[in-house]
Amino acid sequence: MEARPENKWDVVIIGGGQAALTTAYFLRRTGLSFVMLDAEDGPGGAWRHGWDSLRLFSPATWSSIAGWMMPPVQEGYPTRDHVIDYLTRYEARYQFPVERPVRVTSVERINGALRVHAEQGHWDAKAVVSATGTWSNPHIPNYTGTELFRGQQLHSAHYVEAQPFAGKRVLVVGGGNSGAQILAEVSKVAEATWVTPTKPLFQPDDVDGRVLFERATDRWKAQQEGRVIEQPVGGLGDVVMVPPVVEARERGVLHAVRPFCVFRRT
Repeated sequence: MEARPENKWDVVIIGGGQAALTTAYFLRRTGLSFVMLDAEDGPGGAWRHGWDSLRLFSPATWSSIAGWMMPPVQEGYPTRDHVIDYLTRYEARYQFPVERPVRVTSVERINGALRVHAEQGHWDAKAVVSATGTWSNPHIPNYTGTELFRGQQLHSAHYVEAQPFAGKRVLVVGGGNSGAQILAEVSKVAEATWVTPTKPLFQPDDVDGRVLFERATDRWKAQQEGRVIEQPVGGLGDVVMVPPVVEARERGVLHAVRPFCVFRRT
């Protein structure tokens, strides 16, 4: 095999989470040269920034990535720390070439290649895979009168635990699984109100990520074969009733109001 010039690769993967690791797994089987550029200080991708009590809503068996199954947990669904440990061991298992912390700043086209720039230097490649996800670029809506609000405003990407909000009045904005799970936790220590664009929809208690994956797979197969299949009402964005959310429902706090549009001084 012809020697590879320094900092020249067939593929550069930007990111270090499960999407990046899966891409690396399949690239390893092709013989193409590649490198992973990860902005984090260690393995785990966006899971390193998940709140302390975050759990998957699928069993470990259904939460694995290609090549190696996620080790099972004794009870319930995998925790944030379990997922980070799995991704760490996965990366080491296949000895992927990872450079970190490297935060990519730009990608430009040069003669016959793409050049990936970071503070540490640049990497040239025939192809670039962006597997950065969305956690590093959280979106907080800009409401009229935001400058009048003297409280704390943060995205779920920066939420860690409920205790700092103890005794406070808190608005949890967002009707997805993150919003429901954070509401369930914060409402134990604070006066919490749930704000959602539309009335939240909930999956039946016996539906988890495993069932949703099976439904999505069946729907995809049917589309490939030109068939139309009937499936239960409910979408992938509906709230999965993990134990903390079920407990919040039993406490009577799982009710949402419609969004506000402006901050006013009181």
